Amino acid sequence: MMFSFHGQFFPGPPAGALRALRIASLIALSAFMLGGLLLAPMSKAQQEAAWPALELEALGRSVAPGETLRTYVDLARTFGGEAPMLDTLLVVTRGVRVGPTLCLTAGIHGDELNGVEIAHRIYKEIPGSTLAGTLIAMPAVNIQGLRTGSRYLPDRRDLNRAFPGNPQGSLASRIAHSLYQGVIRRCDVLIDLHTGSSSRTNLPQIRTDLDSPPALALARSFGVGVVLHGRGPEGSLRRAVLDAGLPAVIYEAGEPLRFQEFEIEQGVNGVRNVMVHLGMIAGDVSTARSEVYRKTSWVRAGDAIGVYLTQRQPGEYLEEGDVLGTVTDPASENSVTIVAPRKGRIIGMAVPQLVLPGYGLFHLGFDPE
Repeated sequence: MMFSFHGQFFPGPPAGALRALRIASLIALSAFMLGGLLLAPMSKAQQEAAWPALELEALGRSVAPGETLRTYVDLARTFGGEAPMLDTLLVVTRGVRVGPTLCLTAGIHGDELNGVEIAHRIYKEIPGSTLAGTLIAMPAVNIQGLRTGSRYLPDRRDLNRAFPGNPQGSLASRIAHSLYQGVIRRCDVLIDLHTGSSSRTNLPQIRTDLDSPPALALARSFGVGVVLHGRGPEGSLRRAVLDAGLPAVIYEAGEPLRFQEFEIEQGVNGVRNVMVHLGMIAGDVSTARSEVYRKTSWVRAGDAIGVYLTQRQPGEYLEEGDVLGTVTDPASENSVTIVAPRKGRIIGMAVPQLVLPGYGLFHLGFDPE
């Protein structure tokens, strides 16, 4: 499958130019993330001379410094081939100064809405005239899932288990390959925006590989206060980018199928904090001290079945033996009390619902660093 803009392939600049731009971006990114200065500051004229337009050759045009391009990417076609099925929006903002390329993705799961609005507010509010580097945003990757309220792609597969993809594989794998080669390979940094999965909610949190210093620095700069260890499952976009040696994090916050203002605001502030940290925009990094959790575990329903109810909320701290909720079988009236196995914090949880045996109810973090 070819990655296309209304049917046109987007291969990127020539190999030599791409290597030169990536080297320049990585040098700048390393300086920002290590807090040092590798070179004496360039004048505005020198920066502009060193920062050419971003060439989109197949489109017959370029994105000039200070310019924003909005276009649609056709990741898949309908049966008739006359109209796109996954015509997702791509926004490219080229800054006026040298800097890293930040890729912002949301809606890989079509039912996760908070990230869609976070990405929208970021590219809407940050013009190229104030930007160093390049912002590439895809606010609704799985646009068909967004339209139908489905987590999955039309082939009923999870796109976030298909990266970096295969051009000869399933539809999900082909889309992942097309997206990865067409957009993600251009990135120096990735932020992937998510919520809890079906009938679950998450405390605003960042997940990444804590053993990677650049990724940990990126996670801490986000400033949401909770950072979890994890490279991500095989096939996830986060893991594919980390495996490529680049810093990548995911932001998880709130529930699916809802727009939640607090979680959205936390995400917008976090992305802006990262951009300040990377030197892409001016400002102060307003971050909270992060609690870093390497140890997490799910408390499950065990053999209980029936109506699960709780008064607990994400973020609450627990002591061993604290009551988390109850599961009651309405047929037998048998009720099971769910308790905390040890001291910890609720970082994610199921919302009240009917549950079956073994269902994950509370995601707890232990022993924060």
